Amino acid sequence: MAHSSTTVSPRQILETLFSFLQGTAAYAQQIQAAINVLPSKDNTDNPFAAALTSADLSIQTLIEVALLGAFPDIRFYGEEYEQSYNTTYFRSIELGEADDYLVTLDPIDGTRFYMDGHPNYQIILTILNTDDYEAVIALSPAYNTFDVAFRGQGVQRGKIDQGLSSAVPYQVDRTSLPILLGTKMGYLAKKLSDRHTVIDVQQDYSRETRIPNVNGILNGELSGVMIRAGKFIDGGALAFLAREAGCVVTCLDGSPLPPIHACTDYQLPGLVMATSSELHRDLVAAAGQR
Repeated sequence: MAHSSTTVSPRQILETLFSFLQGTAAYAQQIQAAINVLPSKDNTDNPFAAALTSADLSIQTLIEVALLGAFPDIRFYGEEYEQSYNTTYFRSIELGEADDYLVTLDPIDGTRFYMDGHPNYQIILTILNTDDYEAVIALSPAYNTFDVAFRGQGVQRGKIDQGLSSAVPYQVDRTSLPILLGTKMGYLAKKLSDRHTVIDVQQDYSRETRIPNVNGILNGELSGVMIRAGKFIDGGALAFLAREAGCVVTCLDGSPLPPIHACTDYQLPGLVMATSSELHRDLVAAAGQR
């Protein structure tokens, strides 16, 4: 039975979509070794964001069909909206008024990692209100795990094959771990490497040897992350999960995150994520050095 977007709750949306998300996770894992690489996107200067596969398009199509069937009045923005046959059927791809939620999807977050056979890719679905995220779910098919958070309720982790109800409370590892610098953030490496182990994704990425992705801050691989922008569909969504898991998350200058409606191009500004306030201060200080 279809639901009106004005009456549905974020939890209802995730509960309705979870079985479809389970299917996309199994699909992504099954075809990874034989994945068909499509032409790169030409509207980005980020080599990691430019990657595109048939899995991205197929997963988005399945979620679009599920959404349109269950919530025909919902707003939806998928990463591949320009290539989707379904974009015109949604009421809007933009933010609405309060509680008129926008669902977003990154069908394969970490497509370059995925294409090269690494396991640390994710399927990320978010539910946005005008000011902040209402909910985020990030599935890691290779590990059969998912992280889910509803605003102000902390992060829970569960097993994909055991369903949404398998999720239990989860907090990040606060031991000393490496710092990840996202695309075009490598200029900070020299300012941090004397006291931290630093991973610069552009310099250290390898097809042969896996390095952590942004989701490593949730998986006990990273203590901090610095990215030049937090796209609603991926970096911003993972930052929301990090916040709900107890991390300190701010803009690069240490200021609070702006409300979502004040952002442009479906992205938050540059972000710092840290597992402790001390590390956060150090990263913000480095970002402010000239």
